[in-house]
Amino acid sequence: MTLFRWGDPADAVTLPSGVRDLLSTALGVTGPRPVTGPELPAPAPLPDFPGLDVSAGARLRHATGMSTVDLLTSRSGAVPDAPDGVARPASHDEVLEVLRIAADHRVAVVPHGGRTSVVGGLRALRDGYAGVVALDLSRLVRLVRLDRTSRTATFEAGVTGPRAEQMLAEAGFTLGHFPQSFQYATLGGFAATRSSGQASAGYGRFDQMVVALRAATGAGTLELGRAPQSAAGPDLRQLLLGSEGAFGVITELTLRIRPAREVRYAGWAFPSFDAGMRAVRALAQDGPLPAVLRLSDEAETAVNAATGASADAGGGCLAIVGHLGDADPADRLTEYGGEPLGEEPGKVWEAGRFRAPYLRDALLDAGALAETLETATFWDRLPQTYTAVRDALLGALGDAGTPPIVMCHISHVYETGASLYFTVVAAQAEDPVAQWRAAKTSAGAAIVASGATITHHHGIGRDHRPWYAQEIGPVGAAVLHAVKRALDPAGILNPGILLP
Repeated sequence: MTLFRWGDPADAVTLPSGVRDLLSTALGVTGPRPVTGPELPAPAPLPDFPGLDVSAGARLRHATGMSTVDLLTSRSGAVPDAPDGVARPASHDEVLEVLRIAADHRVAVVPHGGRTSVVGGLRALRDGYAGVVALDLSRLVRLVRLDRTSRTATFEAGVTGPRAEQMLAEAGFTLGHFPQSFQYATLGGFAATRSSGQASAGYGRFDQMVVALRAATGAGTLELGRAPQSAAGPDLRQLLLGSEGAFGVITELTLRIRPAREVRYAGWAFPSFDAGMRAVRALAQDGPLPAVLRLSDEAETAVNAATGASADAGGGCLAIVGHLGDADPADRLTEYGGEPLGEEPGKVWEAGRFRAPYLRDALLDAGALAETLETATFWDRLPQTYTAVRDALLGALGDAGTPPIVMCHISHVYETGASLYFTVVAAQAEDPVAQWRAAKTSAGAAIVASGATITHHHGIGRDHRPWYAQEIGPVGAAVLHAVKRALDPAGILNPGILLP
């Protein structure tokens, strides 16, 4: 990936003229903003880390993540969080060596997988450190062991999602983990951020797939996970799952795998978001639960239909259902007012399911602001949370003179609740970074006030820390800081990330 945009340039999206007209007439988008070439700050001198690369190209490739704020900042020519160099260890022991040298020389270490963070998870604090080194795990790419009997696979943490699926497919297995970052993110990154894939209803979140892990910390090696389940005290794996590199560097993972099966997709129309919500809740609680279950609200359904990204639901809401060929949920969906639309809407969604980040780049190119945020809550709070967050975004951006389109979908369901994933498009203000931060602040306050979590699967990074502090309270924050002191006594691992 390049500094300014997502993925492979060959897959870049060009906005149709109709979409450009819609941006202009409906949102007041006036045209593209200039992009300035990045100016790297002079690097601080670094000690001799394993596989050290201090070239400008390496520093730029590890300068930022993939949030809209990251991209807008980079496009303005500023890369203030660029590391002073990139270390590429080739083994767990070399990762330990990187941490030892960094502690000795007071150098901050930022673990890198696929560089797909959208919450500022790669923007470590520099103050108080002699320098910053990016720890690139791209040389840790082995399938260590495939256990057909237990149905587990042990991978090194630098393996990407597509490479893991390729290696497993050769043996007839799959992880079933396909988040939107799938094409570039790594298994270690999935674990460190508690990733959730598009087929989470059938295969579970990524943290539910982790049965064992190995991590390098400032205090030594952690080897965790001896059995499918255990009563041997608190589960210490949970200290690393979701830790975003602040406590240690995950170098190896043993994951639950399943036989590969074909997913059969279909589209369903519901008269309203509330009606569709009742239907997906019924499947989540009483079954049959499909592997993929997504429900778009009226705005998202209409916009996707207008741009050719999905089927027309007749003014209602579109649901995409993908089941593994066993129990078909059609009868339950019909019972709750769903109208079948056939296989085509599901096929269209599957074909374009990794397209959204490319579309965001095209929108930014055109002068629009485009960003996402997500949350999760219990079923009884879901309608109120949906309304509160949507109103907060509409209000904040409308008051700034840039009225937005706010879209939402449910994409991860549980017996007790579900996620809400919002997409926001508006005209860019004079300072689009400040514009989005104000909107995000308003939405974050609405999420916390509604009793929901500040993030379902994007993670905390730097961007969500204020609300995370409210979510876990002072006692929870004290626990995290105690863990930090125990596992990273020198305080060099991703400083400023995660911890309130």
